[in-house]
Amino acid sequence: MAAPHPAQNTDPAPPPADAAAIRACLTPRVAAEFDAEWEHTLERAKRSHDLTEVFELLKKWRHLAHAEQTAPGTYFRLLAKSEQITSTGRNPDAASLEDMQALIRHRLGR
Repeated sequence: MAAPHPAQNTDPAPPPADAAAIRACLTPRVAAEFDAEWEHTLERAKRSHDLTEVFELLKKWRHLAHAEQTAPGTYFRLLAKSEQITSTGRNPDAASLEDMQALIRHRLGR
């Protein structure tokens, strides 16, 4: 009897930290957001002669591109959630401090 095959992860791999690879994973609307941030970051890097922000942007967008691949619409849902939290000062999905402390105690067996 053959051993069962392990479950295969069908999610795509994150793109490399490369602007073209990241952009290829994005819808046109999200790619426009990436392009605007990319241009702004490149201009700042030109003036400062420092590529740190470019590498940080690629790292951030690599994760966002992967999220868009696995759950399309993630980027705009993230923006909407951020706007909601900013405008209300509250995250309606956040657990209370007391609930988090109880969860920690439970996990620690206390």
